[in-house]
Amino acid sequence: MRIEINLLSGSKKKTGGGGIKMPDFSELVGAVKDPLLAGAVGAWALAALFMGFIFVSMNGQVSGLEAQAESVRAEAQRYNDLLDQQRRALELRDSLVAELDAIREIDQDRYIWPHILQEVTRSLPDYTWLVAVENVSAPTAIGDSGPPPPVRFRVDGRTSEIAAYTRFLRQLASSPWVSVVEDGPAQRVTEDGRNMTSFEITVTFQQADSAFILTVPVTESSQ
Repeated sequence: MRIEINLLSGSKKKTGGGGIKMPDFSELVGAVKDPLLAGAVGAWALAALFMGFIFVSMNGQVSGLEAQAESVRAEAQRYNDLLDQQRRALELRDSLVAELDAIREIDQDRYIWPHILQEVTRSLPDYTWLVAVENVSAPTAIGDSGPPPPVRFRVDGRTSEIAAYTRFLRQLASSPWVSVVEDGPAQRVTEDGRNMTSFEITVTFQQADSAFILTVPVTESSQ
């Protein structure tokens, strides 16, 4: 027979198997006697819950803002494409306008003399004929950027009636393509055994109003 003696006062013999025992939270809460400490713990708990709610809400808002930003970027790209198309269209229009202005300027210079000859021929009365039509315009200086000088020409002719000469001056001055008519010397001459009047006229050309310009389609003019 064996007798066990407990030499440690208040100690009890452990019973049961080993393991981890969870703390009793009710005892911990009950152990907290300071109300300020309890309030601080509660405030921290509420703050943690509030921060979690804010985090979830902000994540949702950020996702929505990202979707809106992507839509705005797509819309901005579309507007940029439209602006680029408009810019290219304006550049093409300016280029075409410059080309048309150059063509119009070339055409104006090219058709001056046809207009001059047409007006001189139209104003020429009976029993009057032309000997020469010469350009007497002042030459344009090299590098001169100002407007070109007016086109001036001299008409040398003959007539068998002095009244026909004055009628020629009057009809030529009434032309919308003529600005100034200066009558020169007129004298009696004998050519091929006939007495006639020799005359010289200096005329300044002007561009007529568009109402006096006759245009036809290209297809009609080529026939």
